[in-house]
Amino acid sequence: LQGNKVPIASLKGKLVLVNFWATWCEPCRVEIPWMIGFQQKYGSQGFTLLGVAMDDEGKSVVVPYIQKTQFDVNGHPTTMDYPIVLGTDDIATQFGGLIGLPTSVLISRDGKVVKRYVGLVNEKDLDKEIQSQL
Repeated sequence: LQGNKVPIASLKGKLVLVNFWATWCEPCRVEIPWMIGFQQKYGSQGFTLLGVAMDDEGKSVVVPYIQKTQFDVNGHPTTMDYPIVLGTDDIATQFGGLIGLPTSVLISRDGKVVKRYVGLVNEKDLDKEIQSQL
């Protein structure tokens, strides 16, 4: 959101979950607290989450949303505290395209796609998958 490019290669060595979402997407709002929780729980173990905001209006709606919208994470009101980039069709294509939102792609430490989730993920299944890759 600061205008910097975030090449996925710059995250090599980390387990990365790329989460495509939008401010208007209801299932995305369900997932966001889980995503915040995963970042908090596994960030120190070499995991990082990268949110890709796919709003057509871009920064003008995404920035206020991430600054002001609070999610209940383990009983604590929390804003999105992981890196967010503005998505484009080109970025989505690099990850196999989007059928719908949310879409999440789990990338191993050596840069290989481990799993792709289209639609609302199952929190426990994703948690187990992250743990198995750490």
